[in-house]
Amino acid sequence: MRALRATSHPFADLHHADNPLLLPNAWDHATAMSMARMGFPAIGTTSLAVAAAVGLPDGASATCDETLRLALILGSQPFLLSVDAESGFSEDPDEVGEFARQLVAVGAVGINLEDGLGSVDRHAAKIAAVRAAAPGLFVNARTDTYWLREHGDHGLRRGAETLARLDAYQQAGADCVFVPGLTDAREIAALVARLDVPLNLLYSPTGPSLAQLGDLGVSRVSLGSLLYRRAMGAALEALGDIREGRRPGGPTPTYEDLRGPGTEAARHV
Repeated sequence: MRALRATSHPFADLHHADNPLLLPNAWDHATAMSMARMGFPAIGTTSLAVAAAVGLPDGASATCDETLRLALILGSQPFLLSVDAESGFSEDPDEVGEFARQLVAVGAVGINLEDGLGSVDRHAAKIAAVRAAAPGLFVNARTDTYWLREHGDHGLRRGAETLARLDAYQQAGADCVFVPGLTDAREIAALVARLDVPLNLLYSPTGPSLAQLGDLGVSRVSLGSLLYRRAMGAALEALGDIREGRRPGGPTPTYEDLRGPGTEAARHV
């Protein structure tokens, strides 16, 4: 029997629109508010940036407090917030469920949980625990079969493992499933046809465009750490230009652009 899903929330509705939900990933108040001012109704967080900001490793369950702190800052803002929680910051499903309950308490509407190619049963148990502890939270269940497997491990074996993992996560109550690293159009279309819930993919500059992903049936497209890495690249490029006596190019927000409404309040959270 499939677990009940968060199907009656505006965030869930965004996964069933005519076009894919493009979910940008923020790493602080300023980036999230800037994205919201561009008209994005929903914003995610990126675990890489959260970890890098405090000098901790990403994907190592080391940033539970920092992730919750960011959710506290962003959860009351005028957009729908989905939180990248790595693997739930614990191998204990009950602890993952408690973390999910805390996210709901600070205003988050979604959570992303990655399996890291660990135990299928354990990840399914985490999803079920989140569903029990926070019934209204939209659960995006990620599998890393295309993200962490060796590039030479293609074909039927990887596809079969992906389907087996995603089916278990659907059965446990996932509202959406996420397969970062999957970019082949034929494989994407085949996977969409086999799923009972929306498919989330990670945008790749070398993969299908947003419109092409929509035509393939993809419901949600995440940007992950791409914007953070591009921002870091732009900052370092500008620094290099200044050091070499060149004027940095590209758009630069003004001081007042970033010191907008809500900034002062956020500083005191």
